[in-house]
Amino acid sequence: MSLVEVSNISKSYGALAVLKDVSFAVERGEVVVLIGRSGSGKSTALRCLNGLEEIQAGTIKVGDYKVSDQGTDLRRLRQDVGIVFQHYNLFPHLSVERNITLALTVVKRMPLVEAKQVAARVLEQVGLSDKVNAYPEQLSGGQQQRVAIARSLAMSPKVMLFDEVTSALDPELKEEVLKVVENLAEQGMTMILVTHEMSFARQVADKVIFMHAGRVHESGPPEQLFGSPQTPELQQFVSTRVS
Repeated sequence: MSLVEVSNISKSYGALAVLKDVSFAVERGEVVVLIGRSGSGKSTALRCLNGLEEIQAGTIKVGDYKVSDQGTDLRRLRQDVGIVFQHYNLFPHLSVERNITLALTVVKRMPLVEAKQVAARVLEQVGLSDKVNAYPEQLSGGQQQRVAIARSLAMSPKVMLFDEVTSALDPELKEEVLKVVENLAEQGMTMILVTHEMSFARQVADKVIFMHAGRVHESGPPEQLFGSPQTPELQQFVSTRVS
């Protein structure tokens, strides 16, 4: 059974249908990249996976969780399904270390000594061991995003979601964040990413999903979607993105 199973989900805001009968699956250890124009539904689909958005039809399963059920414990789900946003959402008044240990001590009730050990490990993972006592305002945008990734990693998630994590960054800072994501892929982390970085998608994705007008328009390995797109919509999308 797939680790993530999205089956025929639909989502509307009033009369505006944002997702229309969307289905896809993600295997354990797989990297899946959602691409498409702004407004195609990809970020909404991502946010539905850990219950940040409610769906009106269909089902979402992540591991043992049926996300779409009313009785699902979303707090527990979000420990297993981490999400990193475009904006870092760090607490400005807390040190890097405390930004990471806060959820460990409050949500997981981990002793602070142990939480600090986890923080040290994940900061090393994202190349920021020397910033443990720094505050967010003392960091570059790329460093703040890497702390946000470390904070999510600290919870030991089964799946990580990335929503346009480089779109607010300057080109030179994008590379350091993408390198961290690439390293996670090499370590076997199950990841679903929304990105406009087509060359990165080609490089790290096991599967690419092209969304158009709220639907899964095409999906398959990156060489298939980028090399021989089957529909005019994907052909046009690929031709306008310099890779």
